[in-house]
Amino acid sequence: MREALLQSVLETQIGRGAERSLRPNRGRNWLTEGERTLKNTAIPLNLGIVVSVRGSVVDMRFNEHLPPIYSLLRVGEEGRILIEVWAQLDARRVRGIALTPTQGLARGMAVEDTGGPLKAPVGKGVLSRMFDVFGNTIDRGAALSDVQWRSVHRAPPPLARRSTKSEIFETGIKVIDVLVPLERGGKAGLFGGAGVGKTVLLTEMIHNMIGHQEGVSIFCGIGERCREGEELYREMKEAGVLPNMVMIFGQMNEPPGSRFRVGHAALTMAEYFRDDEHRDVLLLIDNIFRFIQAGSEVSGLMGQMPSRLGYQPTMGTELSGLEERIANTDTGAITSIQAVYVPADDFTDPAAVHTFSHLSASIVLSRKRASEGLYPAIDPLQSSSKMATPGIVGVRHYGLAQEIRRTLAQYAELKDIIAMLGLEQLSPEDRNVVARARRLERFLTQPFFTTEQFTGHKGKLVSLKDALDGCERILGDEFRECPEGGLYMIGTIDEAKRTAKPGSPAASVKPESAPKSEAEPEAADETRPAANHDVAADAEAGSKSGSKPKPKTAATSGAGFRAKGRPEPGPKAGGSPEPKAEHAATHES
Repeated sequence: MREALLQSVLETQIGRGAERSLRPNRGRNWLTEGERTLKNTAIPLNLGIVVSVRGSVVDMRFNEHLPPIYSLLRVGEEGRILIEVWAQLDARRVRGIALTPTQGLARGMAVEDTGGPLKAPVGKGVLSRMFDVFGNTIDRGAALSDVQWRSVHRAPPPLARRSTKSEIFETGIKVIDVLVPLERGGKAGLFGGAGVGKTVLLTEMIHNMIGHQEGVSIFCGIGERCREGEELYREMKEAGVLPNMVMIFGQMNEPPGSRFRVGHAALTMAEYFRDDEHRDVLLLIDNIFRFIQAGSEVSGLMGQMPSRLGYQPTMGTELSGLEERIANTDTGAITSIQAVYVPADDFTDPAAVHTFSHLSASIVLSRKRASEGLYPAIDPLQSSSKMATPGIVGVRHYGLAQEIRRTLAQYAELKDIIAMLGLEQLSPEDRNVVARARRLERFLTQPFFTTEQFTGHKGKLVSLKDALDGCERILGDEFRECPEGGLYMIGTIDEAKRTAKPGSPAASVKPESAPKSEAEPEAADETRPAANHDVAADAEAGSKSGSKPKPKTAATSGAGFRAKGRPEPGPKAGGSPEPKAEHAATHES
């Protein structure tokens, strides 16, 4: 009925001629026949006309009622072209940004005011579905049912409703819970490029949240590639986490207005589960920089004067309007993990600076650690969290985290000396530091549930208590006799393999003369990070004797160290194979 009325008005306007209908003295008469038709209907419509089209910027004239800011307008056949009002130019004209491609839009076309802003579907019916910014399903599934429609423009929760208690959000991932604890109801930034395991890390957090905390996960792709969205949907479906998940995408080929609003639509869905369903929500945004970039494009289209480095002058307000809605209230919490792209690695860029001010934790993924097979490839020295204070995490947790960072930092400083002079030139205390640091690095690795089908390793969910106990026992040299490979890709510390005999740290390493069939069973468990096992063994032997390690033969050293501590060329260690190719490939995807 609505489309038929619009078509009738449009035909009337075209019959009179676009030029004549746009004359000032006839400006109020072009809809006379259409208004006469609407008088006999029960559907009140506010109709206007397109007067100017410049790319995504459209100017329209309304003679009766001027639409308010953020109103959604429909133009074209069946109202397929959607326009959001951004400015009122005068008493009759408004300027809007098209949220869809403007192909086919022309001057003189009729415009319908929907009477409200852009809305998003909320309710239990949105679970396991994929949407675009308009709430249309794009997964080729059945039509939506049991949903409501709410405006995407909502105010942040008032201070009276916010929770003032800082709580830790446990992810079940050791390195995050111990060194970079997340805040329940807070925001965490995930910094990393392609191939370092960012998608796998996000997928694992979704799995842990749904499977063990009865929460809802919402993935919001801002400026996302179509390929990445399809792959994520397929992976979530295969992993079995789709029933409690919602995906919404504003793809990079869509107009900037659509990419700018998709984040608000995702937050509207998240607020429903927090406030109405009283459930915790995990909101993953990829990429928050694309939101700022889309706002910059819209600002340029509207003719605003850019600020420093070409960003929009209202960037801080726009980002705050989105980030402040992510909050912990008395009914539930929205915990957000956001991928942040830093242009040209310049952390003084205005986009990065404004984003950092909203984050409670920064997680940095290291390509170097990923190349070493240490997954998740989180750099513990570059990552930080505001929650890592004695008053929030406790004195014991804070002390252990500081000791771990200190040990890893000392090991990083000693790497250059080891590369130039050799491990035997270090003092016994420094060798002990190296041994502890290498064992900590391997203990902080963890097999993921979402990669079980590729790696063959069963996923592990480790509680914060078990993770702290393991780190404390390693720092106390309780596992100095355990080979490094025994700490790689395990869950709790009790799973470590005690294969070495007391007093002989290198006993667990196979001689190079051992047949290949004997070395293969241990090779399956002790992957590449165990390749430098004898380096830690030298540190252990030296720390016991208090002097330089004794010369070893190639048959007993396992890595072929000569009497002076220099590695022999050529021999292959039976207990130090390369990491499984499928494991590394999966995390790098």
